[in-house]
This record gives sequence, C-alpha cells and structure tokens, in this order.
Amino acid sequence: MILCMDIGNTNITMGGFAGDDLAFVARMATNTAATEDEYASRILSILNMHGAGRRSIEGAIVSSVVPQLNQVVRQALRFAYGVEALMVGPGIRTGLNIRCDDPSSVGADLICASVAAYRLCGGPSLVVDLGTATKLLVVDQNGAFIGASIAPGVGIALRALSEGTAQLPQISLEAPRSVLGRNTVDCMRSGVIFGNACMIDGMIDRISAEMGRELPVCATGGLAPVILPYCRHAMTPEPDLVLRGLYFLYRKNCL
Repeated sequence: MILCMDIGNTNITMGGFAGDDLAFVARMATNTAATEDEYASRILSILNMHGAGRRSIEGAIVSSVVPQLNQVVRQALRFAYGVEALMVGPGIRTGLNIRCDDPSSVGADLICASVAAYRLCGGPSLVVDLGTATKLLVVDQNGAFIGASIAPGVGIALRALSEGTAQLPQISLEAPRSVLGRNTVDCMRSGVIFGNACMIDGMIDRISAEMGRELPVCATGGLAPVILPYCRHAMTPEPDLVLRGLYFLYRKNCL
C-alpha cells in the first residue's frame, strides 16, 4: 500500500492506495508543536483503525503547505513504517508545465490538484478547492498550470467575523432558509454561505471570460459539500483530488 499525505494548515489528510484503488481516507488535525514521536504514534494509531498495519505501507509521498512539519512528518514515517517519503517540491518529476512568474512559489497542493485534474477531468479545466483557503486554478489543454486565484477560506472568514466584532457569535456552518436573515445567526450564515457561493460563481464567470470559453469545473476540499450546493455553476465533485494527484506523482517517480 502507498500512503499519500497532504499536510494542510488545518488538517492532514491521508489516503492509502492499494494498487490504483483508494482504500481509505483519514484525517487528523495539524499540530505544528507535535514531535516526530507524537506524529508517528498518531499516524500508526489512525492507520491501524483502517487496517493498515506497520508492514502494510510500502512507500509514501507527502505534499505540504506547512514547511515546519516537512521533516517532522518524514521522520515520523521513518519511525512508524521504515519508509523514506517522497516530498512534492523541487526535484520531483511532475510532468506539469508551470506557467507562472516563479514556478517554485506554487504550493504543493496546487501541483497535486493540477496533475489530478488533467488526468481525471482533462484540459482545459478549472479546479475549485475549498479548504483553509479558497483556491481556483486552471489547467490548460496541454495540462499546464497557468494560474490561480486565492481567497480567504470559509472558516477563516467566519472566524474573522466573530473575533473581529464585539457582538457577533461563533456559529456553525449551516445554510439559513432565506438570504435575508431575521436573526444574527442566520444573517451571518447567509453572508458566509451564500456570499461564498456567489463569489465562486462570479470568479468562474470571470475566469471563463478570460479564457474565452466555458470550462468544466471540478470541486474539491473539505468545505466543498457546505458551499457548492448553493452555487449555480455545475461542478464535478472530486473529494480526493489532491490524494489522487499525489498517487499519480508517486507512480511517475517511484514505479
């Protein structure tokens, strides 16, 4: 089994691939203060729950947007499974032409999502990724990453609204019955959920206009199920897009 790990600012997502099949997906909270031993213990415990024992993992690949955890997690995987994890970054073969001012600045998660989007959705295509940040990225007809837009994520915006005001509470992410709320909680839910849905629709329109054509859209990210039902554009859900991109990269570099 190949272990694919995506280290995000909020969660670490792990997927185990048996052959080309995604056998399981597991998540744990990102903790920049945890040690190699603590991560090794947590990873072993979580994977054991999914039937992946110490001898099950043959190799691993990691993407990360939290640089301080890169070596911590790699060492944890050495402790736990005796594998040397491949890191998505300089030196890895991606097959992806990155048409940006500074290709080295493109996040590992965007690289993985682009690789998977081209393999699964074709090109040109647009990816909407609703995670800690809301990202929209475009892959052209040749599979090249040609640019992205990054906005504050739904959770970040909601926390800023609550923490930056004196009278607005912390709330759960549930859509209200009406765009026009009649109480504080529903007013906030309307702004956060419907507002983000409208932002995504508007950005898709602008990107399509700039590309000169309507693009097929695939959607991923932990908050996608919360926001996308209220978007007007049709999107293909790809909840494990980054994990699948990681697996494609592992195969390209190690098999």
